[in-house]
Amino acid sequence: MILISHRGNMNGRFESYENEPTYIDLAISKGYDVEVDVWFKDSVLWLGHDNPQYGVDFRWFRDRISKIWIHCKNIEAVNYFKDCHYEFNYFWHETDTIALTSKNYIWAYPGKQPIKDSISVLPEMHDDTLELCMGICSDYVERYKNIKAYEL
Repeated sequence: MILISHRGNMNGRFESYENEPTYIDLAISKGYDVEVDVWFKDSVLWLGHDNPQYGVDFRWFRDRISKIWIHCKNIEAVNYFKDCHYEFNYFWHETDTIALTSKNYIWAYPGKQPIKDSISVLPEMHDDTLELCMGICSDYVERYKNIKAYEL
């Protein structure tokens, strides 16, 4: 089971910390992958959900390449990672039922489960059925850390 911290959250939603680089690193240090919101604006990569907040350099992403799921927030970010010579896992979605990430994972919109072999996003919002998913992205990812896939 792939466990993904939503914007760095592990035990609830803390908007003032979401997408902040040290908050993301804390979730990674606890063993989780992290979904991050990324903008590319004025030749700078930015973290932030509703708007660019935290400028980070390319090395920050490269050093975390195996642990981050990049939610591109503008088309410029999609193009940046598409043209990059590294194999980042990135995607774009709005309210689509699913999005396919650059590494062919099915990223499922909240409330759309069950979808076989998908990543269930924020299952706590709709009490989603999780028995078919291969991963969970949650603000409460700690809840799922001791659950085996067959117990869902």
